[in-house]
Amino acid sequence: MFAALNQALKKLVLTGHLTVTNANGRKHVYGDGSGKPAGFKIVNRAAPMKILLDPDRFFGEAYMDGGIEVTEGTIYDVLEVLLQNAEHRPVPGAAKLFNNIRIAMKRLDQYNPVGKAKANVAHHYDLSGALYDLFLDRDRQYSCAYFETPDASLEDAQLAKKRHLAAKLNIKPGMKVLDIGSGWGGLGLYLAETCGAKVTGVTLSEEQHKMSIERARQRSVSNTVDFRLLDYRHLDEPFDRIVSVGMFEHVGVGHYREFFRKCRALLKDDGIAVLHSINRSDGPGATSAWTKKYIFPGGYIPALSEVLPHIEKSGLYVTDIEILRLHYAQTLREWGKRFAANRHRAKAIYDERFCRMWEFYLAGAETAFRYSGMNNFQIQFARNQHALPLTRNYMITEEERLRAIDTKNPKLKSVPAE
Repeated sequence: MFAALNQALKKLVLTGHLTVTNANGRKHVYGDGSGKPAGFKIVNRAAPMKILLDPDRFFGEAYMDGGIEVTEGTIYDVLEVLLQNAEHRPVPGAAKLFNNIRIAMKRLDQYNPVGKAKANVAHHYDLSGALYDLFLDRDRQYSCAYFETPDASLEDAQLAKKRHLAAKLNIKPGMKVLDIGSGWGGLGLYLAETCGAKVTGVTLSEEQHKMSIERARQRSVSNTVDFRLLDYRHLDEPFDRIVSVGMFEHVGVGHYREFFRKCRALLKDDGIAVLHSINRSDGPGATSAWTKKYIFPGGYIPALSEVLPHIEKSGLYVTDIEILRLHYAQTLREWGKRFAANRHRAKAIYDERFCRMWEFYLAGAETAFRYSGMNNFQIQFARNQHALPLTRNYMITEEERLRAIDTKNPKLKSVPAE
């Protein structure tokens, strides 16, 4: 079974340094010897054929279940060698077949009516809060940070993300802001406390909702921040601004029209919205089989070409688009380092298999952002093209104003998620 995988790796891994030890203990070296050495040992004799047929699913499963064991470097180093080499090479035949099937099935996989959407969210976001404390910043920002400088800390970069979004929203004191997919409440609290907004945040995660309410109570802003356990599709009130960060990946392609039509219905005539989502730069595709099964059921990373037509057909104006290229790779690097430092605590909460799953998730995501065309977009849109100033200078001015406020309040970047 290993012979076929050996041939495939010889064709794939032309650069780097990868050592694979087969189940008989024989070592095979691939690449040109450059870079950091990485290697793994095959423990389960059935693993090579499964990996060869469908690497997108079975390589992760083999790592989780102990079917392969890393012998040199880390699982990130192994994935980096593989994805760096795969970046500009065609997908092997069998793997391409499975990917095409997933593309054909994606609308069914991503059918997310209200009840199913809540169940999918619970699968990931209702895990133990103690787990997220092990690798997120203290404000629990679980989305792409914004690194204004290469050496910025995770806390600085997550605060900068909130500031960057707030500047694009162009909020005036007293405005009603809707946060769709409000997480643990960090962005909503920031917009209320720093911009003077009246915020409504909606989430489908019971754990996130509980914490959001408690944080608002602790900070005495319950009168200006209203967190609800509610599907955004059940809202029926006007808002001056809408923001959504890291939620659109859970909507599903079959619901994009519904999403943007609802946004238009909720926005006031001079309303503005900003959508922050992961983006696939190479066009429409399919969710990783491993990710769909173990991490984000019902989730899908869209391409701009899948999103923009629905904004246009909903009678909305696209007023600004920004692509954040490697910011999420850097975010995931910081999460991965923090998780590794606290791995023993994660194992105490769950078990060894869970730790391996989470390691593969974080490492696989980071390498995808570095080598497989993933990035983030921020799309600003409005109901009418007169709602915003003529140039983007207002964003720069507002961001500088907010930076001055943030600098005077260092606690903003380290608010405890208690």
